[in-house]
Amino acid sequence: MTDPLVVPAWTTRNHGYNIYDTLFSMDSKLNYKPQMVDSFDVSGDGLTYTFHLRSGLKFHDGAPVTSEDVIASLKRWGARDQMGIELIASTGELTAVDRQTFRLVLKRPFGHVLAALGKPSSAVPFIMPARIAATPPSQQITEYVGSGPFRFVPGEFKPGIKAVYERNPDYLARPEPADGLAGGKLVKVDRYEWIHIADFQTSLNALVNNEIDYFENPTHEMIPDADKLGVKLFDYNPAGFSGYCRPNWLSPLIAKQEIRQAIFHATNQRDWLDAQIGDPKYYRASSAMFVPDMPYGTEAGWNTNADVAAAKALLTKGGYKGEPITLVQVSDAPIISPLVDVTAQALRQIGMNVKLVSLDWLSVLARRAKQESGEQGGWDLVHATQAAVDIFNPIINAHVMTIGKTGPFGWAEDKPLMDLRQSFIDETDLAKQKAIAETIQQRAYEVVTHIPTGMFRQPAMHRPNLSGFIPALVPVFWNVEKA
Repeated sequence: MTDPLVVPAWTTRNHGYNIYDTLFSMDSKLNYKPQMVDSFDVSGDGLTYTFHLRSGLKFHDGAPVTSEDVIASLKRWGARDQMGIELIASTGELTAVDRQTFRLVLKRPFGHVLAALGKPSSAVPFIMPARIAATPPSQQITEYVGSGPFRFVPGEFKPGIKAVYERNPDYLARPEPADGLAGGKLVKVDRYEWIHIADFQTSLNALVNNEIDYFENPTHEMIPDADKLGVKLFDYNPAGFSGYCRPNWLSPLIAKQEIRQAIFHATNQRDWLDAQIGDPKYYRASSAMFVPDMPYGTEAGWNTNADVAAAKALLTKGGYKGEPITLVQVSDAPIISPLVDVTAQALRQIGMNVKLVSLDWLSVLARRAKQESGEQGGWDLVHATQAAVDIFNPIINAHVMTIGKTGPFGWAEDKPLMDLRQSFIDETDLAKQKAIAETIQQRAYEVVTHIPTGMFRQPAMHRPNLSGFIPALVPVFWNVEKA
């Protein structure tokens, strides 16, 4: 599954950054900078954007990148990705002016055009040839041709085992230094292999024994041993990651707001973080649903501490009578499983009847897609983690997409939140956007769409003969050299 739109996972996103390029990219200061775009103009009323592509851009098959390719790619992305859906819904016209110029005319204000075109994470608006972008957005593409810094080698691809990338000799890097996901993407290796090793200890052993060069996600227990093992640490995503607890609103038990609020008040972020990460150097307790220190981060709505007395009172108010509550435990994800243990203990402390169901991660994904309660073979609460770049504004943050059964798993339904979200979409003033985002967060805590379990950092490990890594929110390998 290598289509970054049909399967908007981190793995397909990372694959996409190797072989595709983007119109805009986010730099280290969280600004959206032109990437494939050379220059652009915005009309005085803010409704018409005219974009000029850089000269000399080529796809891997040698064809020039044109406005038609861009338009076809944006339309495919805009039919599936939530940020893209909102952009296209606000667009009255998306047309080619000439082969290197295209125009986007809004039919109503939309204050997030560059944020949409420069969206840094799943699903990224990657640009591909129009003939490939013509593939329906519900179908997997079968040809992987981009204009990015690496070329995919399909003949050596072994799904779930290995993917191979070669330097694109025709890639036209921007002249500015690399900065986050923006700037010049200079490839300094001829080839690299991306290998999947399921066992964390096996991965560490391979790194120490010089069998691999880079280990993306070592456990936090391994990190203090880096110097002793002769390997280096690199924090590729300084914005970090967030864990969360997601309730199933379609479960009869969880459907009661007082029960959701009881679960919310029973929990303490520091307990989760101590169990999950351990070292305070790598974690941060925060109420910010839209990520602390990012444009819409705010601590409003929660102090991250437990209130057991309030939780017990809410259980009584909600008419709780000892019904079992099903938590899904993840047996093969050490970054997630401690969260479940802490939640189970907290809920037992307030008098809930906790039922743990242990599954591997793929089985968890299948189970959480079920809308039934735990007693009906589905689930009541589930934990997972996500990157900051996937939640940092109210449009892309799926937890506040509260449209019920047709929405993201958890199926929260709350019209006031959706009205606030639409206000955020329509607003063009940044200060007013921030105020709306804070109100959204407060409402989300009130109805308990989800419970953030805290922010954490996840350094990668690499051999000391590698250098030039770019902190870019996602792992990228341009600018990297191997001595």
